[in-house]
Amino acid sequence: MRHIIFGGDGFVGRHLAPKLLADGQEVIVADIVKSDLGHYRHARFATCDVTDPGSVANVAIRADDMVYNLSAKMLSPIQVRAKRHDFFFPVNYHGTENIMRAMDKAGAKRLVHFTTDMIYGHTVTYPMTEDHPVAPLGEYGLSKLKTEELAAEWREKGMNISLFRPRLIIGPGRLGILEKLFKLIDWNLPVPMIGSGRNPYQFISVFDCAEAARLAWKAGVPNEAYNLGSLNPPPVKKLLGDLVKHAGSKSLLIPTPGWAVKRTLDLLDLMNMPLMDPEQYLIADEECVLDVSKGKRDLGWAPQYRDEDMLIAAYKEYRAKKDGQEVVASQVPAE
Repeated sequence: MRHIIFGGDGFVGRHLAPKLLADGQEVIVADIVKSDLGHYRHARFATCDVTDPGSVANVAIRADDMVYNLSAKMLSPIQVRAKRHDFFFPVNYHGTENIMRAMDKAGAKRLVHFTTDMIYGHTVTYPMTEDHPVAPLGEYGLSKLKTEELAAEWREKGMNISLFRPRLIIGPGRLGILEKLFKLIDWNLPVPMIGSGRNPYQFISVFDCAEAARLAWKAGVPNEAYNLGSLNPPPVKKLLGDLVKHAGSKSLLIPTPGWAVKRTLDLLDLMNMPLMDPEQYLIADEECVLDVSKGKRDLGWAPQYRDEDMLIAAYKEYRAKKDGQEVVASQVPAE
């Protein structure tokens, strides 16, 4: 069996490919760039731009292939309001559509596709199950929701599509918005929190994401959606406090009136000077915690990494890069 990973040179793909190779599978990574990764000694690389139907067709999908779509434009780097639709939709929506059409033409029936928890928008019920109402707060979440609507259409035509909705994915090689936080802590500056900091904040490890994708294949690619998030996420205040303590920083955590900070960030966004994407700050003081029990029931999947450990590991990577040291990716789950 061949496993084709679109966007496979990216964050999750570079961890999924070695897992599949370890299972004795043939792996093809289809991406626009090829990094210097050890597993390319055993996996084949196909240059592919998912926004180009011809480029996707050149990957030459076969009927019995297992396909994964990890290609995506993310919330980092931050985009100004006027450019967001044209930034997210070509890859996130049209790229997904091109892959699904190519699969249909080849007779391929199995797809694992990553979307986002940002499709939910504001918290309505807690914890958030996969049946939570969907109301994205911006173009990123909307572009991903539209791909879930595509999936529903292709399922009716006979495809099996497993959807994954992760929280903020962190792990070796991706800092994103965390880099701003780490700089404040390094400089011993105050760290403002949006709200009181009493609400929990949930991450998901890139290692856990890769394992979820592998287990979806093993389970026969159920026609279901699955939340991906950590277990028992701590309050923001404890999460950041533990990091400050670990860093030996003198930074103070500053609670703020959430509504006032959001209105200020809204104004900056309207002025084309965004500090954060609205999809990030509008829910920053809400209890946005995903219920991940469905993945356990259907796939035998359970997250292995704690939020506190993931954040400290990300900070260690940041410091190592600042100090010019080699970064070693730890794959040891939290106890």
